[in-house]
Formats: sequence, C-alpha cells, structure tokens
Amino acid sequence: MNKLEMTQAIMVAKENKQLQWEKIAEVIGMSTVWTTSACLGMNSMPAEKARALCELLELPAEVKTALEAYPIKNWDESVPKDPLIYRLYEIVGVYGPTLKEVIQEKFGDGIMSAIDFNMSVEREHDPKGDRVVVTMNGKFLPYKAW
Repeated sequence: MNKLEMTQAIMVAKENKQLQWEKIAEVIGMSTVWTTSACLGMNSMPAEKARALCELLELPAEVKTALEAYPIKNWDESVPKDPLIYRLYEIVGVYGPTLKEVIQEKFGDGIMSAIDFNMSVEREHDPKGDRVVVTMNGKFLPYKAW
C-alpha cells in the first residue's frame, strides 16, 4: 500500500466513524496538525502511534505499515486552486520576504526548521467574524560558515 492509498483508507474510515482530526490526535497522543499531516502522507508515524490509529479506525496492517514508511515530501509546484491553500501561498508570497528579513534581523543568517517544528490552529472568537490563529514554532538553524 502506498501513501496515497493509505490516505484514502484513513479518510474513508474517519468519515465512517464520524471522527474529527482533533479527536483522533487526542486518542493517539499526538498534536492535531502532526497527526493530520502524517495521515495525509507527509510524515512517518512511530509504530505505537500507527497501531493506535489503526485500532481506532479499524484499519488493516497495510495501513499501519504505510503510516510508518518514510514519506517523499513532494507537492505540486503550481499555484493551488483551493481557496484556503491558495491564500496560504499568497501569505508566503506577500509576507515571505518580510518574514525572512525580520527573522534574520532577530536571529542572524539562517532558517526556521520544518523538522524541529510545531504548528497549531486555533479559533478566536471575534464580533467582526471569527479569526483563524495559526502558530508556527520552529527551531532556528543558523547557516554555518566554513
């Protein structure tokens, strides 16, 4: 079973059991964002977490094996059509150079890790319309001079 087939099996089981990502993550003891990413094929899952997820969703051993497999992190390089994902690309397009400047001014020449990284998504109630709060927390990795 490949990662795409794994994701399809997980999505069907999730829908059949009427579970949300937050509940699935809570049951396996991981964050919502990380759990979702692993189920979508972008991270590998430790064996005990994959086993817990498969037990919860009543999925076969092939799904567990695919969850544990190292992913090939590849995505379509064209601008996405989905409005939410497009807006995230737009944010990076508009604010990416700004974030780079501010991060490097505060930390020096380097990058924010996407490996030693946490992200959360929260809902903030606001009288003008609820707000989406995305928090990204990555380790700073300085470039080394040789």
